[in-house]
Amino acid sequence: MQVVGEMVIIHVPTPPATPTQMTLTTSSPLTPAALQGVRVIEMGQLIAGPFAGKLLGEFGADIIKIEPPGAGDPLRSWRMIKEGTSLWWQVSSRNKRSLALDLRTPGGQDVARRLIGEADVLIENFRPGTLEGWGLGWDALSALNPRLVMLRISGYGQTGPYRDLPGFGVVAEAMGGLRHLTAEPGRVPVRVGVSLGDSLAALHGVCGVLIALYHARVNGGHGQVIDVALGEAVLSIMESLIPEYSAFGAIREASGSALPGIAPSNAYGCADGYVIIAGNGDSIFRRLMQAIGRPDLAAAPELQENRGRAARAGELDGAIEAWTLLRTVSEVLEVLRPAGVPAGKVYTAKDIHEDPQFRAREMILRQTTRDGYEVDVPGVVPKLSATPGAIRSAAPRLGEDTDAVLAEMGLSVEQIAELRRKGVVA
Repeated sequence: MQVVGEMVIIHVPTPPATPTQMTLTTSSPLTPAALQGVRVIEMGQLIAGPFAGKLLGEFGADIIKIEPPGAGDPLRSWRMIKEGTSLWWQVSSRNKRSLALDLRTPGGQDVARRLIGEADVLIENFRPGTLEGWGLGWDALSALNPRLVMLRISGYGQTGPYRDLPGFGVVAEAMGGLRHLTAEPGRVPVRVGVSLGDSLAALHGVCGVLIALYHARVNGGHGQVIDVALGEAVLSIMESLIPEYSAFGAIREASGSALPGIAPSNAYGCADGYVIIAGNGDSIFRRLMQAIGRPDLAAAPELQENRGRAARAGELDGAIEAWTLLRTVSEVLEVLRPAGVPAGKVYTAKDIHEDPQFRAREMILRQTTRDGYEVDVPGVVPKLSATPGAIRSAAPRLGEDTDAVLAEMGLSVEQIAELRRKGVVA
């Protein structure tokens, strides 16, 4: 067990048989931090902006999260609550400091300007025009701090005819083409089950921030705006969707768990559930057919390349499922994994929590929250050999760091008390 400030991080490398049989060791080294010295002001709420801040914070950036006094970020009360705070919050806001500041007031805007004037990065995911209405738009802030990197995440981006429309990740997934594909043929499109559009936008945003910081370092210190639209972040992962339409007028349709044009790759029923099998590589296909007792298909000349297999995808799926239905998921994996065929169980949270691979790579970490209870959370991705990311502090209470941040800005105790009296901070 390792204690860092008020934070306790415990790594559990193997699945516990009972709570008393846990083996506890330290997590990855907490230093050095690749982004140490980078100060980030996070103004975003809920998912996309805060997820970007989380990623930067895990690699050492100082994240000052501005929250409205009172309820704070709505994510504090989303989904399952323990000790008055969302468990989601414990993941999203780790490694951050909370400044309870009312940006709707002139006093709050003045404090924000002073903070941003000394910052490296500003993250915001308000509707376009909101910051400009507070006197905190790009022109004003870049004049104040020419090296500022500003990440702006919104539904449709800062320009274009849809700029002023409200946009959530769920709508972005539909507009970016993803929802049209996430269904069984002829059935209602389903959501992925997590806020994928927001997370993709955050990932693209972090890429932009790191590119912009590098550019500023090697090109005279000038900052810039990173403009990320939720729908564009989704569209960017849609592979050949657009060129196929452009070249052939082909509109890719929903295909359930199959991968159209690439075979065999699907979810197959077993005696006790489903297994995912990806046998679409040429040599992998032959090994798969041998493993399921179909050497005739393994040797068929017309099935040696993907184009031939794709033309007979239904037949191949039928042959595979005829074999899997007679076996449990575990029995299928016991045959296919030694044969070098990519295959896996469809994991639940329990499966993830107990999996030795996730444990070995420190993807399940135990942390002590500000409320004093311990909870397991996902680890840090990606894994860096020299400057690994880490959980350095638990998610903060609302306004926990207000006085400390304002004091760092040079405000006296009396000035802080006056701002609190006016309702600017809490």
